[in-house]
Amino acid sequence: MSAIAIFFLLSCSAALAQQNSAVEEGNLEKNTAPTNVKTTFDKALSQKNNWYFSWGYSRQQYAPSDIHVSQPSLGNDFTIHQAAASDFPSSIADTLDISNGPNLTGPQQNARLGKFLNPEQTFAIELSLDHSKYNTNLGQTARVSGTINGQQVDSNRVLDAQTFDYQLHNGLNHIMLNAVWLKHLAGPKKDSGELQLVSKVGAGILLPHADVVIFGNANEVGPKNKNICCSSGDWWQLNGWTVGVEVGFRYFMFKNTFLELTAKGAYGSLRGVPVYKGTANQEIWMLEEVMSVGFLF
Repeated sequence: MSAIAIFFLLSCSAALAQQNSAVEEGNLEKNTAPTNVKTTFDKALSQKNNWYFSWGYSRQQYAPSDIHVSQPSLGNDFTIHQAAASDFPSSIADTLDISNGPNLTGPQQNARLGKFLNPEQTFAIELSLDHSKYNTNLGQTARVSGTINGQQVDSNRVLDAQTFDYQLHNGLNHIMLNAVWLKHLAGPKKDSGELQLVSKVGAGILLPHADVVIFGNANEVGPKNKNICCSSGDWWQLNGWTVGVEVGFRYFMFKNTFLELTAKGAYGSLRGVPVYKGTANQEIWMLEEVMSVGFLF
């Protein structure tokens, strides 16, 4: 019995010693972890070529959506159901047309400014602008329900240039803050020939400029260079929020210069878009293809 008791005491002592060692290691990790994180972060902030900027162009496709219009003084409170829309210019040929001279800001342009937060340059925070453009397709037939001129309506109508022309040409601006992950796929790391997988998720604001004609009446926003942003009556107005995800590839043509090709899906909630003597509300689903050129600095 004494041998068993001695063995039991030795076992307990060993277990207690192991537990104390684990606690000490845990405390050591707690004490050193913040220092390691701070060291890594400081290194990422101080190293060279840890910023990047890119500029490019894009095409957008939009899912049909409901547009609700409220014009109280005119007795109008109606919804255009499942209105189809396109970007502008509506074709790639029109986008590439330079017969009237090159126009760097006419098409749908995209800009990104990012900062890596780790020395390996696999994670970054990015500010992005997608200067997309949106307009309902003229000549389409859509169901209209609600109240027009104080009268109840529920019928199909042709949306022409005078009946309902809803344009966000200058544009439907998505301004987002993104978390960005990059993964090495092929080629030499951090050198020309490297191919990376790019993944992004972000959220932000919608800053549209609306040109809208409803039943022959156009909204008036004023000159672009006078009232710029972002209150009622200004050229651009804060009219909603947006979230999106983006996936694609980044290829380094040179050590610090890359070509990026991505596809982006975004949801936008528009509220209070200015129309003649009223406002419009809308939810938009957008698919976007972006091609851009960027550089590290």
